[in-house]
Amino acid sequence: MKPFHIEPGMLTMRGVFYPTGYMILMFPGEQDARNAMQKLVDDGIDEGEVSLVSPQMFQEEVARTVGNADIPLPSAGTEADTVRKFTELASQGHFALMIHAPSAKESDRVMALLEGTNMSYGQKYRHLVIEDLET
Repeated sequence: MKPFHIEPGMLTMRGVFYPTGYMILMFPGEQDARNAMQKLVDDGIDEGEVSLVSPQMFQEEVARTVGNADIPLPSAGTEADTVRKFTELASQGHFALMIHAPSAKESDRVMALLEGTNMSYGQKYRHLVIEDLET
């Protein structure tokens, strides 16, 4: 498992979390997230492409990126709202998996492997588009 940290390329020009090529999948608890991660690794997903993000880490690292994103005008995109949704779930104890899956084929494979898991919310950050994900 790769340690989670925000790299400069994971932020918009306004400094909001937007990790292009990554999937952020939320799970109601740590064990749900760990079980999903193990399922991915067991089925051949490179462990170095997956990070487990605790609620505390999400609050400390990701939530702060929203800052003043909507000042003086609301953002043209949904990146700030998406971070707020992740932050709300993290405040309820949800853990996240951050998975590097730049191609549609890779993200489709991840979603197929996680079908039937207890995922509470998921997004795929593509260039200029945030895609809703469901299992």
